[in-house]
Amino acid sequence: MKNSPVLMSRPLISIITVNFNDLEGLKRTFKSVFNQTWKEFEYIVIDGGSNDGSAELISSQGSSINYWISEPDSGIYNAMNKGIKVAKGEYLLFLNSGDWLFDNIVLDKVADKLSGYDVLYGNMVKVFSDGKQHFDKGINGNEITFKTFAEGNLNHQATFININLFDKYGLYDETIGIVSDWKFFLIALGMNNAKVKYLNTEISFFDMSGLSSDYKARDEERMKVLKEEIPFPIYRDYLNLKEQEATLNSPRIKKFIKTDNNRISKRLHSVIFRIFFK
Repeated sequence: MKNSPVLMSRPLISIITVNFNDLEGLKRTFKSVFNQTWKEFEYIVIDGGSNDGSAELISSQGSSINYWISEPDSGIYNAMNKGIKVAKGEYLLFLNSGDWLFDNIVLDKVADKLSGYDVLYGNMVKVFSDGKQHFDKGINGNEITFKTFAEGNLNHQATFININLFDKYGLYDETIGIVSDWKFFLIALGMNNAKVKYLNTEISFFDMSGLSSDYKARDEERMKVLKEEIPFPIYRDYLNLKEQEATLNSPRIKKFIKTDNNRISKRLHSVIFRIFFK
């Protein structure tokens, strides 16, 4: 089932929502999108052939949704790629079913900050099943390097991505089940120095209740990607430097440095450090 796109001038932002059998979450997502005060965006909904009433809800929204489709897909990244392929906006925001924008003026706050950047990201609020919330600033404006993605990721629910990056580096890798968005950021930002801006404002709420806790599978996928994308000598050097950094930040070494306050101890410490690193 599919509708024809609503004709409009090229929008600045395309919001893409992926859904499968999450009717209540979809209602929450819709409300946050439809209530935005800034309207120069298109809304794309990719449904995986839901049978819980989601397709009927989507169909009932009329012109509020510019493009939608409800059909089986091969996974979340396949669905996200479908959204990318039909998007007309200069920047894409993936706000999946169950997640919602922080307030009604999010797009107003972001719109005039996008120009000239490949990626703009802000803060995300994690919402747990017990109702507790955690404000997550991600990398909090720190310089983005290979290390950023060797140890973490950007929160894609709070990240606006220039569509040209997908033309340049390709769509999400559909052979990966968990970390394809991480792989995309690793290549585009960690390895190719895309132009990034941090905006210290809350962008979205992220529903943590359905999040997979299979961190072992996630880490295995990340390791596989690193082996495929990063020359081994570079990755080996990173691991060695990380090990040295952990050693230097250990309580014992910090105490050791703190006591280094006279000439004799400095000379002694210098000898010990040379022996240690040798």
